Amino acid sequence: MNFFKAATVIFLSTLLLSCGTARKASTALDKGISAKELIDLHKKSEARFKTIASRVQVNYDDGETSQSVTVSLRMQKDETIWVSASILGITMAKLLITPEKVSYYETIDKTYFDGNFSLLSRWLGVDIDFEMAQNILLGNAVFHLNDKNYLVSVTDINYKLTPKKQVELFQHIFLLNPANFRMASQQVAQPNEQRILTVDYISYQEAGNHIYPKEIRLNAIEQSRQTRIILDYRNIDVNPVVTFPFRIPGGYQEITID
Repeated sequence: MNFFKAATVIFLSTLLLSCGTARKASTALDKGISAKELIDLHKKSEARFKTIASRVQVNYDDGETSQSVTVSLRMQKDETIWVSASILGITMAKLLITPEKVSYYETIDKTYFDGNFSLLSRWLGVDIDFEMAQNILLGNAVFHLNDKNYLVSVTDINYKLTPKKQVELFQHIFLLNPANFRMASQQVAQPNEQRILTVDYISYQEAGNHIYPKEIRLNAIEQSRQTRIILDYRNIDVNPVVTFPFRIPGGYQEITID
């Protein structure tokens, strides 16, 4: 059995009951909760904001390259995600995501990308759009939840939402934290493309009277390639005045995605 097939078996297995770093829940689970009740509670728990700004420690490992960097993250809800990595005040890389496109440049290699979501999809291992990226960063379900389409069950420590019928293009499972009804883990697989993305929410924090992720761990598998990303939000400022400065320097080489 190759690496992807083995990972797919694990993904679809009934043993997938809790996130990889699960710990004993301090909140009792309601075994009689309905899918509608659980989905309503998840939607009510979503953070309400116009803008946020944060410093985020990012650890990245794709098996060939491993690095750790602190970045500045700014968001304008439903409109813009901006990330800037700098060392001693010198910009090393910038990323700008809007609903229409992804723009990115890196100063060391002097490369840039300015186009569709293929670059972000390659980084995360599954096809992704702006809304999915935003939801991952906020601890929201990556897909729209409709109680008529999901079944609810309980594990030892989490609530589990599974589609009544898995769609071949995007098979997925959601685990919800009973303490705050935010995501504990969400897993998305694209079997035809041999891709799996698992996002585990290790901890949450309160900011501006709402709950935001504190530590997120992403594990992306594409065929035999595996990428691990850890995001640690150091602080979150809610509704600050923010700007999104971005300009691709001249003379940089364009990145092409096969």
